[in-house]
Amino acid sequence: MVKVLDSKQNFLGIEKQYSTFETSKVVVLPVPYERTVSYGGGTKKGPDAILKASHYVEFFDEETKREIYKEHGIATFPPLILEKKKDEAALQLMYDTVLHMVEQQKFVVTLGGEHTISSAVIAAHAKFYPNLSVLHFDAHSDLRPEYMGNKYSHASVMARVCEFLDPNRLVQVGIRAQCKEEAEFIRDHGIHTFYAHEIHQGSYTRILKYWDDFVIENLTDDVYISFDVDAFDPSLMPATGTPEPNGLLWNEVMQCIRRVARKRHVVGFDVVELAPIKLLPHADVTTAKLVSKILNYAL
Repeated sequence: MVKVLDSKQNFLGIEKQYSTFETSKVVVLPVPYERTVSYGGGTKKGPDAILKASHYVEFFDEETKREIYKEHGIATFPPLILEKKKDEAALQLMYDTVLHMVEQQKFVVTLGGEHTISSAVIAAHAKFYPNLSVLHFDAHSDLRPEYMGNKYSHASVMARVCEFLDPNRLVQVGIRAQCKEEAEFIRDHGIHTFYAHEIHQGSYTRILKYWDDFVIENLTDDVYISFDVDAFDPSLMPATGTPEPNGLLWNEVMQCIRRVARKRHVVGFDVVELAPIKLLPHADVTTAKLVSKILNYAL
């Protein structure tokens, strides 16, 4: 029997009947990896904060009218042990772990940790879903060839993804901070980037068409979602290492993910870059609620 966390520690505080690995469709994998943060630290504490805060998220989703854990089961793994691993070795362990789960037809939810982890998780899904596209929510485009001398920096994660995934299958939402070289990379490689200022200014609004229609049009049938919580405006999400003003609001994000899930097949997702702030629990609960909402939409 595969070891998973019990109801005192698992996502949502789910009883054993609905949280064993063998009987669950959904697997939550905490990955407390933090090595290359460039401003504020604390992302290694993110997964634990999300799990603890999830105990204050209702089982019943008022929008979908479901208790998703009873329909599919949600098993939560112990945190991946990465203390003695870094860069390639750490990413290889993440890749192997996630690929093993995906091959068993599990829907994997990965909780970070810094955004670096996403390249390994996406690679595992791309091996199983050859026509995969990536929906990337973020304040930053994360397309630097390297940052501070490390090509495995959190600021380079999508550059690593573009090494094994056609850049045309990368769709970015909420971007509002990047260097000139990243903007040129987007232009030269056909990446679909929806900047926050364009979304807010109505640049994509047409008669009977909204900005997220253009997002959906550029996604393949199988979609992986990578969600950096700094995609949200800092007024909603202050607990992240590199906050940027003019971010996305809750309803904008929910509308986009809900409509993507209706028209495409979401095969997995990660939520990264939560850096918990002591005595400021609302950010942790917001992130846990985000995980729950994506699950309800995707399944």
